[in-house]
Amino acid sequence: MENSQGRDILVVTTTVGSPADAHKLARTILQRRLAACVQLEEGLTSFYRWEGRELEDPEVRLTIKTLPGCAGALQALFGEQHPYELPQFLAQRMQASEAYYDWARGEVSLPEDPRDTLGL
Repeated sequence: MENSQGRDILVVTTTVGSPADAHKLARTILQRRLAACVQLEEGLTSFYRWEGRELEDPEVRLTIKTLPGCAGALQALFGEQHPYELPQFLAQRMQASEAYYDWARGEVSLPEDPRDTLGL
């Protein structure tokens, strides 16, 4: 199901603890055709609270370019494949150029269920 804006791209970010985990997750996302592109950024340090403790850990950010209709399937994949107990799933709609949207639309397989957008 196409979105009402016509050329919306959904950009999802998540983080993992190692380049190997990032590569594995990125490849799985692409193999399942849930994104047109996944970018990896190494060299991040995250400061956060978890289970009552303050922590500092190296992380790799994944920036996933997909279509809004893939949000639910992507969250389900995180539930199966993401190495973290509580994966970051931050999503933002962005307007794409017509050419970029057409390319992304050609690379992504939208799930059958139109409710898969998670309201994004």
